[in-house]
Order: sequence, then C-alpha cells, then structure tokens
Amino acid sequence: NGLPIGSHAFEVHVLDGCGNSDLAILPFDIIDCKAPAPICINGIAIELMPVDEDGDNLPDPGAGMAEIWASDFIASPITDCSEPIKYSINRAGEPNGPDQAGLVLTCDDEGTLVIEIWAYDAAGNSDFCETYILVQDNMGVCGAAAPMAAGAVNTEDNEPVEDVQVSLSGQASTAMTTQNDGAYVFTNLTAGLDYTITPQRDGDYLNGVSTFDLVLISKHILGVGPLSTPYQRIAADVNNSGSITTLDLIQLRKLILSIDTEFANNTSWRFVEEAYVFPGPSNPWAEQFPEVININDLPATSITDADFVAVKIGDVNGDAAANSFAVVDERSYEGTFALQTDEQELKAGNEYRVSFTAADLARIEGYQATLTLSKGVELVDIVSGVATEDNFGLAYLGEGMITTSWHWASEASAKASTDVELFTLVLRANSDAMLSEVLGVSSAVTKAEAYGKDGSFQDVAIEFGSASATASADRFELYQNQPNPFKGETVIGFNLPEAAQATITISDVTGKVLKLYRQDGAKGYNHITVKSSELAATGVVQYTVSTGAHSATKHMIIVE
Repeated sequence: NGLPIGSHAFEVHVLDGCGNSDLAILPFDIIDCKAPAPICINGIAIELMPVDEDGDNLPDPGAGMAEIWASDFIASPITDCSEPIKYSINRAGEPNGPDQAGLVLTCDDEGTLVIEIWAYDAAGNSDFCETYILVQDNMGVCGAAAPMAAGAVNTEDNEPVEDVQVSLSGQASTAMTTQNDGAYVFTNLTAGLDYTITPQRDGDYLNGVSTFDLVLISKHILGVGPLSTPYQRIAADVNNSGSITTLDLIQLRKLILSIDTEFANNTSWRFVEEAYVFPGPSNPWAEQFPEVININDLPATSITDADFVAVKIGDVNGDAAANSFAVVDERSYEGTFALQTDEQELKAGNEYRVSFTAADLARIEGYQATLTLSKGVELVDIVSGVATEDNFGLAYLGEGMITTSWHWASEASAKASTDVELFTLVLRANSDAMLSEVLGVSSAVTKAEAYGKDGSFQDVAIEFGSASATASADRFELYQNQPNPFKGETVIGFNLPEAAQATITISDVTGKVLKLYRQDGAKGYNHITVKSSELAATGVVQYTVSTGAHSATKHMIIVE
C-alpha cells in the first residue's frame, strides 16, 4: 500500500520452532494500468478562413481552412501516475494516434463535426472523450452559407437539460442529443422548406420525485397551496389526463414505493415551446400546448431561438438533476422524525406484533423511508393504522426491504389526534434476537426523510422504547444504532440489568477515541443521541458501552 510504480521485492523470513530459519526474496512490479480519462469541452465553434494555395494573393474560390488542436478541448488537466500526458484529435471513425495533436478543417467539414479527443500516458494507456466542432462559413469562403435551425432545452428555472434527443423532420430526417448546455443545432438546411423539431427524453422517472411532491400536489388539490405555474401543473398531471386529481397521487406514490417503474400513460419528461403563451396559466390544458416547433418556409437567415421548456413529470418542486453538471440538492436535515415502537426480545418460531406510533406526527406533512429486515426475521403482514397498505411497497421484500411513503390526506386529518397507531408489522422470528437488531431504517431504495410543517426536512429513524419482554430487562444488551448508516445524528440504545453509570466510547478503527460520554443509566432500556458533528469522522467507527461489570462493542457507519 503506497508503493510507487516500479520494481520492488518482498523479503520473507521464516523461522520454525527448532530455530531453523530461511530467507526468500519475492520480486514484483507495480505498473500503471489505468487509462487517463479526458473530459471534453462541450463543443467549439470555429470559423473557416480564406485559402490562397495558388499564390495569387486572392482567396481561392470554394476553399476554406482552419486548424484546431486537441488541447483546445480539454476541460481540465489530467493527473496521472505516468505523466506526461499527450493529446490527439481525430474525426470520429478515423484512426487515432498520439502524434495527431492538431486537425486541419476544410469546407468538407462545414456543419457539426463529431470528433474524438484522446489522452495517452507514458505507460501506453489511452482513453478518449467525444465532442463536436461547429464548423462555420460565415465569410462565405465555401460558397453561400446554408441556413440552420438551433435552440436550447431548459427547465422552467433555466437549467439546461442534457440527454434530450432532438429530432428534425422535413425534407430530410436527422437527430442529435443535447449535452450539458442543453443546446442543439441543425445545419445545412434548405431555405424555403418546412421543418418540425421534436424533443424527447424518457426513462429517469424517479429523478426529482419524492413524497414532498405528493405533499405539494395534495395541497393543490385541497386548494390550500395551489401550484403557481402552468409547468408545475403539467408536472403534477402524472397520468396525463389534463387535470390534477388523487389518481395522480396514487400513480406517483406507486413510483416512489417502487411498485411501478414508469408511468402508464406519460413520459418522464415533457417539452413545451418556450415562445408559447398559455391562454390561462391556471389551466394549461385549456388548449393543446405545443410540444414541437413547426418551421414554415425556413428563412435564409436561419432560426436560432427554437427553444423548449422541459418539464419533469412528478417533480413539482423542481429539484430534478437536469444535467451532469447540476449541483445535487443535498438537503440539510433539521432533527429526526422518529417512528416509535417498544423494544422486544424475539424467540425463534414466534410471531410478534410491532406497532408504531410517532409523537411528532402532527408536526410533519409526510415522510418516506426504506424499512430493513435482517434474515433473522420475516414479514407476515402489515396492519393498517393511520398509514394503510397503500403506503407500503414490497417489491424488494425478498432482499429484506419494505418501502414506505405517507402524507396527510387532508387538513382535517392532520389536525386530529395523533396518539394512534401509525401502522403495525407482524413479524415471525427465525432466530433469537432483540427487535432493534433485526429491524432498521435506511435510504437503500426510498430515501429516508420527513417534511416538517415548518418547511424543514428531517431524517427518519426508529426509536425503540423500553423492552416489553421481562427477560431482556435482566441482562446487559447493546443494540445497533438507528439509523445506520447515518448523517447528522443517530441513537445508540442499551439495556442494563441494574442501574449503573455507563461510559459510551466512540473510536475509529485504529482505536483512537473520538468522543467519550458518561451517563447515569437506569435499570432497563437506555439510549444516547450521538451527533456526527461531534465526531469529526466519516466511514466505519465503533462504539463501546461499558459499566463496571459489563462491556460490549458494535460498529456504525457515518456518511458525509
């Protein structure tokens, strides 16, 4: 570990019980097998210049030239173990080589030219990225410049949308895919003809979709929080019916729960001509809004503003990642919403009802999470409470995971008493264990988060209360922290057979102590809340709870 590239050797000494010894030298080489990965700038426009090959001091008719270099397309320098790095450039489909540092462009290249930029290190490794050159003849050195049609695809918040296939149909058909700037261009068109431009992107259905969108759509349906723009309302019309109803909520929740993987009657993205003005913004379906741009009698001067507004279906709060450069909105959680249940000692072969309540239920709009079951327990049934069977997904039950998504169905129910069962899991134990050892919460499938009525976002955890089995109160027990892995804070629970001072030690894998807590523990179940900000560490750490007579250690994971 940490050895440089080159030749090395292990020196192995062997000594047996009789005092005999021997020595062996094991040579080995460390070589660089990783190819440098260049990152291309997303396209460059270049102007063809006049050429005077015959030496008459006059531009040659129909001739233009420009030279460009591979290094012009490198977005950021490459750090590699086998430097120096060399770059080459070639037209896509043509041979590449480390000596092709530049490329000469001519009139034959006019238009959009797809190129490859290769990077080579000193160890002979190589890789490439693909981009394009917009070869322009604005000076007319190649003859009369053909008109073009160009535009961009952006969200309502002006975020460029990547991976949109934009098709052009008319005298000839062609297509291109937008890069991270959302732009597209079709060149060498014929003036006076008609063309149609159609954008399409599908497949990333869950991008930007969460139970928070259900909360916002519900408020719109109830009339307590109308969606403010026509694009938000198009996003909320999940089933593409031309209206926003509870049927949209049902279909979107099934997607969040992984019951469905796509929309039955809609694509994941829709596109509206940016120049279109809705006759009534509160009803974007008053007339059919244009999802293509029709160009009649293309002018010789070209069209450069054929723009679209992209709408991510289901994402009414606009947090979908529209392109690879988009900054993912890592929510800052303010506290933890706890699903509360009693700790239980499980015996193999027995069935147990695990009922959940939530003291803070009246203070949140909704929540979602992935409940996890270890192999020591299996699900028998889910009994409805405030949350019904429609709020759970079992697509990943075979992998020990239950998805859940819930929000208040009405303002009246949200104001009602919340001192009721949220839901009940009926579990069968396959081995002896404490409930907290086999049941947890994570973001493995559905991200664990809750939405406060004060606008805050919260983490989700299971809080195990005092043990319900008398036998467990008579022994020392350390439980797995919840949630795990965690970001922000987690709860460490432990059981004491008698009242005693407990020392909770958090240390890294080398044994270095990160934090020490002392707590006067009562007989029975105890717990302590640990904040990641107090530990200054990420990854795997261990925690130990000890008293004068008992000690136990477990591991937990801190994520950034």
